[in-house]
Amino acid sequence: MKAVEITQYGAPEVLRLGERPDPKAGAGELLIRVSASGVNRPDVLQRTGNYPVPPGASDIPGLEVAGEIVDGDAAALVEAGFQKGDRVCALVAGGGYAELCVAPVGQCLPVPKGLNDVEAASLPETFFTVWSNVFDRVQLQPGEWLLVQGGTSGIGVTAIQMAKALGAKVIATAGSDEKCEACLKIGADHAINYKTQDFAEEANKATGGKGVNVVLDMVAGAYVSREVSCMADDGRIAIIAVQGGTKSEVNTGLVLRKRLTITGSTLRPRSTAFKAAIAASLQHKVWPLLENGAIKPIIHATFPAADAAQAHALMESNRHIGKIVLTW
Repeated sequence: MKAVEITQYGAPEVLRLGERPDPKAGAGELLIRVSASGVNRPDVLQRTGNYPVPPGASDIPGLEVAGEIVDGDAAALVEAGFQKGDRVCALVAGGGYAELCVAPVGQCLPVPKGLNDVEAASLPETFFTVWSNVFDRVQLQPGEWLLVQGGTSGIGVTAIQMAKALGAKVIATAGSDEKCEACLKIGADHAINYKTQDFAEEANKATGGKGVNVVLDMVAGAYVSREVSCMADDGRIAIIAVQGGTKSEVNTGLVLRKRLTITGSTLRPRSTAFKAAIAASLQHKVWPLLENGAIKPIIHATFPAADAAQAHALMESNRHIGKIVLTW
């Protein structure tokens, strides 16, 4: 099969289309002929040597795919209600930038009705991440305020739409007026240009001084102390990336007085059973929202797989709004 390989750690140009042996599905796994592969920030970190591959995972980058089931564990197919030829999308621990990809059956979901494979390939990584952190981990409730840092990222556009569809109110930050406008069009109630405005001050204003209930933070670093200052009582901060650095100074007096929870997680090394539970929740609670149009995949650009380097360069430029997808 053809696959995009990381020939050495470095700039986007180290990504090259090569050939690998066809993978084979093992117990509890499906083999997918890939039509489209989602591009995510962890892929960039892996390419630069800053995100080690979990034990047992493929060294080929790519954490989400969509395509057709061509083989698999017969018992797993029956148990999951799939059959060969079905169109699915899947979350994988690696190996997504390839013509064939093996995925645990519990991490596979049917392509939502009305969506094509490019749209479906844009779903798993961000939808699993947002559901696990915003709804499972910090329990965002209808009527609460969610602050999304980086509202036009793949995670951001997913979090805005999912939170709104499930009854929350959303404030999003972005790095330009154009991106703020995009956040509002996607459904955010308020959008803050973090380059020209103090997001903590603006979030407090937007909530009438009460503060936000939940923050989805991909920045960390100095952002955490500012987030603490605009939290409501019993607020929860979910940190899912550290683009702003790993060191934070926090006013712990405020943490005590507001009874705050600060938590974090990474999804890739978690167990198949953990991810399968997320998949089940998504299929039950979120897939109907995709099928009725309440939530829509937002694709910024697609690239042929051979042009994966261009896709990574675009992601690193931060010019995109929504997802970047490779096609096969």
